[in-house]
Amino acid sequence: MNIVKFTGDKNLDKEFVASLRKNVTDYFKANDISIKANAAMVIKSIILIAVYIVPYIVLLTAPVPLIWAFVLVIVMGIGIAGVGMGVMHDACHGAYSRHEWANQLLSGTLYLLGSNVLNWKIQHNVLHHTYTNISGLDEDINEKGPIRLSENSPLRWYHRYQFIYAFIFYGLMTLTMLTNDFFRLMNYNRNGLVRRQGKKVTGEFIKMFIRKSIYLFMIIGLPIMITEYRWYQVVTGFIIMHWIASIILSFVFQMAHVVEGASQENSNHDIENNWHIHQLQTTSDFARNNKLLGWYVGGLNFQIEHHLFPNICHIHYEKIAPIVEKTAHEFGIIYNLKPSFNKAMASHILRLKELGHMQAATL
Repeated sequence: MNIVKFTGDKNLDKEFVASLRKNVTDYFKANDISIKANAAMVIKSIILIAVYIVPYIVLLTAPVPLIWAFVLVIVMGIGIAGVGMGVMHDACHGAYSRHEWANQLLSGTLYLLGSNVLNWKIQHNVLHHTYTNISGLDEDINEKGPIRLSENSPLRWYHRYQFIYAFIFYGLMTLTMLTNDFFRLMNYNRNGLVRRQGKKVTGEFIKMFIRKSIYLFMIIGLPIMITEYRWYQVVTGFIIMHWIASIILSFVFQMAHVVEGASQENSNHDIENNWHIHQLQTTSDFARNNKLLGWYVGGLNFQIEHHLFPNICHIHYEKIAPIVEKTAHEFGIIYNLKPSFNKAMASHILRLKELGHMQAATL
């Protein structure tokens, strides 16, 4: 695995970071609040988990007509995405609680999606956050089937249509993770990333297999066994649930990094900025004033703040975002902000169009 160096103006980065940390720290001190979760965050977590769990219990215990069963399945998909963005994400970063046991417990909500915590921490915490938008290192901009998300990836003839078909394939994200997690774990092990997490690949492989088997039994096997639904109806509901969750998660993630103004780099050469400024240049906030959206997506519309302060619970991002923006402007650093969800979505579609025609960079 290539390891790039950030070679920008160290003095600028040092001064910017010192000022930014002071300004954000002063906010928490002045208001005498913790950087971790508060009561509102706990209530929110309970609601999001309930949106997923309660429909599941109803489907298992009540004679729900088929049409309403599919409605409940859609609600479960919305709940899964909400738990992933609003609960698991903070916990996996250690941002939810000062107590490690609480973070580990809530990180485990990722198993409700059929995925794997260790893989997620390596892919997201280590690779994505360290090497944001750097092709060859940040897997978030790897090709997703026929979708080209990086200008440094090979250009195919069909990519010119990806701004149309991408949204179909976005819906497959969590479904493919059910099997791809095994291959990713093996790949991470080959690159030494599993060992760096203090884990042994054999044990992690076995635990992953057991957890996924339990998940599939609970979400598919049990409904087939104890309800009146046919097996193909259960499987169809399972696919719909995952497609809904995947499309939501994909939209939110892509609108933060694959939009106009978010730069991309290549792992074959060093980065001509230091790390903190690189985060600002590769990341975008969107719809900061949309409180309902911000509540549901776990503050992931405040991606700049999240990348600069991943140890701070997202419940505080709305308040610190103006501080981050003001500090960035004071140092002449561009702060990429899309004012609304629609503007961010349009920007992502335009970026997909660009990537569908842009030849790969030659080094």
